[in-house]
Amino acid sequence: MLALSNAPHNGGLFRARGFFFMGVEKNYSGDYRRDCREFEGAHGVERFVGFMTAANIPEVLSKARSGNVRAYVTAGITNPAIAGERAPPWEPGTINLAIIVEDGLTVGALANAIMTATEAKTYTLLRLGYNATGTTSDGIGVFAFEGEKEWTGTATELGLNIGIAVREALEESIRKWEALTGGP
Repeated sequence: MLALSNAPHNGGLFRARGFFFMGVEKNYSGDYRRDCREFEGAHGVERFVGFMTAANIPEVLSKARSGNVRAYVTAGITNPAIAGERAPPWEPGTINLAIIVEDGLTVGALANAIMTATEAKTYTLLRLGYNATGTTSDGIGVFAFEGEKEWTGTATELGLNIGIAVREALEESIRKWEALTGGP
C-alpha cells in the first residue's frame, strides 16, 4: 500500500507492506533507526512503517472499522499539548494513529486523510475533557492502495468513515489507558 506518515521508521511517502507499533521504555533515548530495523528483523517483516510508544500496547491498542476504513490506535496522554502554545515540560506519552483505507487514493487524498484524522483526534480529546489537541509526540499514518480518489475530507463518505473509525478507536484506547494509569 501507499503510506504517508510521520512515523520514525519508513516515514514520509513510502510503499509499505504494513505497519507496527513498537513498545519502548518510558524514558527511551535509544537509536530509533537501529531499534526499528532490529524490530523488523526480529519479527520477520520488511518494508513496514514503524511507530513507537511507551504505552502498554496489548492493554491500550484499540481498533475500529467504519465502511472501508480501519483505525488502529495506541494512546498515552501523559503529556497533553495544544498546537500553537508552548508545550509543558516534556514527558513521554504518545497517541499513534494508523488508518487503513481499503480504497485507491491519490497522494493528495492521503494528506487530506491525515487532516481529517487529526481533526477527529482533536475533537475526541476535547470531548473527553482533555484541554489538548494532542500530545507532544503523536504519530499518524494513512495507508491506502494507489488510485484515483482525490478527496477524503469531512464532506465525503470516506472522510466520514475516517472520522468515525478514529474517534471510536481513540476513545476506547484513552479509556483503557485511563483505567491502567488512573488518569487523566
